[in-house]
Amino acid sequence: MTRLLRGAAERLWLVVLAVVAWEIGTRAAQEEYFPPPSKIVSALHEMWFSGPASRLFLTDKAVDDFSTSLGHLFAGWLLSCVVGVALGVAIGRSRTLNDLLDPLLQFLRAVPPPTLLPFFIMVFQLGATMQIITIAFSVVWPVLLNSADGVRTVDSLQLETARVFGLSRYRRLVTVILPAAAPKIFAGLRVSLAFALILMVLSELVGSTAGIGAQLIGAQRDFDLPAMWAGIVILGVLGLLFNGAFVLLERRLLAWHSGARRLAN
Repeated sequence: MTRLLRGAAERLWLVVLAVVAWEIGTRAAQEEYFPPPSKIVSALHEMWFSGPASRLFLTDKAVDDFSTSLGHLFAGWLLSCVVGVALGVAIGRSRTLNDLLDPLLQFLRAVPPPTLLPFFIMVFQLGATMQIITIAFSVVWPVLLNSADGVRTVDSLQLETARVFGLSRYRRLVTVILPAAAPKIFAGLRVSLAFALILMVLSELVGSTAGIGAQLIGAQRDFDLPAMWAGIVILGVLGLLFNGAFVLLERRLLAWHSGARRLAN
């Protein structure tokens, strides 16, 4: 316990110092557009965390906003993971497919996601489907490109050894190619999760009545600056939690890779 507390103190002291400086600075400046952290925390509590203890202090609005936003985020992200890994592996293993699709993929990847919002709204109408497709299309590229690069750079000696032992294509894919490409695939998944949080908010800024993004735009229209900053803060906290959880999962699933690298060195 002492070690955990010491580790937390070593990591969080700068955050605490920044929050204290923010509180002192904003109260001294009395700038309307930059409320102090105490007011932001008060707005957070009032909007989302003043519910009953049996529901982890979540209000009805918190349940509605968080379930809507996180449902869209993870649906879009998981869809991009499946499509990105499958297509990336196929492109990485086939030079013909890579040469055929690379110009199209590079073109689509270069299109800024916000410019496609009117198109997605026109095709899918306002609602959950449009938001999920917006997230999936916008965040699939890190997964796809990292998967293709990881598969393409698998050690040729490993592949030749697998052929010598008579492994089928499917067995080579499952036991050799995917494990070797896993570090790059996971790097793409981690980057895409951060992008998914951004695209979740972007997709909710237009025509949405529930979700964190809708709360942000509503607070802006009402000129409720503490509530607006509360939405920004909760997005930062969610990003921090998602990254920490993914890092722990990655370390657990790729522990064998770290061990192999230590042995190699």
